[in-house]
Amino acid sequence: MKPHLKRILVSPVFITGFAFALRMLLLYMGSRSAPNPVRDDLPYGYELGQVARSIAAGKGFSSPLGLLTDTGPTAWFTPIYPYLVAGIFKLWGTFSGMSHILIQTMNCAFAALTIIPIYGIAKRSFGEGVAISAAWTWVFLPSALYFPIMWVWDTALVALIFPLIFWATLAMREKHGILPWAGYGALWAIGILINPAILSVFPFFLAWLAWEARKAGIPWVRPATGALLVFAICLVPWTIRNYRVFGKFIVLRSNFGLELWLGNNPEVTDTMGHGQHPTGNPEEAAKYKRMGEVAYMAEKQHEALAYIRTHPSETLNFMFRRFVDIWLASSDSPLDVWSSGNLIGISSTLLNCLLSVSCLFGALFAYRGRHPEAAPFATVLLVFPFVFYLTHSYQRYRFPMDPIMLILAASAVAHLISLVRSRKPNAKRAAAPASSLPAL
Repeated sequence: MKPHLKRILVSPVFITGFAFALRMLLLYMGSRSAPNPVRDDLPYGYELGQVARSIAAGKGFSSPLGLLTDTGPTAWFTPIYPYLVAGIFKLWGTFSGMSHILIQTMNCAFAALTIIPIYGIAKRSFGEGVAISAAWTWVFLPSALYFPIMWVWDTALVALIFPLIFWATLAMREKHGILPWAGYGALWAIGILINPAILSVFPFFLAWLAWEARKAGIPWVRPATGALLVFAICLVPWTIRNYRVFGKFIVLRSNFGLELWLGNNPEVTDTMGHGQHPTGNPEEAAKYKRMGEVAYMAEKQHEALAYIRTHPSETLNFMFRRFVDIWLASSDSPLDVWSSGNLIGISSTLLNCLLSVSCLFGALFAYRGRHPEAAPFATVLLVFPFVFYLTHSYQRYRFPMDPIMLILAASAVAHLISLVRSRKPNAKRAAAPASSLPAL
């Protein structure tokens, strides 16, 4: 391959542009066969789309249920992505075809830009070869093609901000001033105001940075305090809004009780109780409106906790199923998928098995090799999905973790290849004396 062509193909800028072009091509091909007009239930009608519609209509951050058009203020989501979608609705029409295309284009851009932190993290931690491999794999990874095009939730944006935060966490090991740490706290606040699911790893990342600074004999109390202070200040406006609206201290979101109940109640069949969500259940929607959001969520949390206390074995079984669902990205048993004969389902399951196993090997190799940045990688794998084991799972919930998994998987493959290559010369050297022995 010519040197200048090779430089282009390994450039993260080129890979990002190629990834965006591929997604736009798939989006165009899909739009040719899509129903017209766009329906207001799929692909962006659910709670997020309804809140965005309410904002665009001038009714404020409210009314998340499609079955009922006016249910009052909500804290179902944190504000950044609903307002982003609402801005598009305001300019190009609520649930219009143009808005649909623009939101999908935006998410395709988010998915393509995720290559930048993937490349940066992998190059820093495992070298340029792993960075190039991980970046090109993301270009064609099925989940990285599917979710930005088919879902208008914050999925693609969270999958961009989370590796950016991870990359910043690694870089903070060399930063000792107050200003970089303050920026780090602000970046975390932005990420959590997009989706609070990533909050679970925040204390572990901050503790790791403090520990690394302490080991190096570097002052860490003031920088860490500054990061926490900026982080808290950035969340204050949204928390104040929630307190003024609901008269209750809701820092981020109000819906944890519902999410916990959906995965822990007598009607759960595999990973959650299908058909119980108030978005599609008229009885639950009416109850939500009658009780109000805060009281409804509190009741659901009480019911879920009562079920967990009285049905520990069923709860553990549900958690195990959700564990399998997260790591295989499938709610069906691998044996059922295999026996179905569905080639797409079988291929998807095999690919996710390969990705999951490879990333776990990558984490293991990093740990055994005493890699200085192994702890944050392990934290993501161990901590991030835990809330979904407890509540309920879906394939897209894991998607923000996929860039980190992909980097670890690429590092595992590179490690195995290096082991094979290192043993070949040894085998030749071991064979040489034997060949020189005289024949008996």
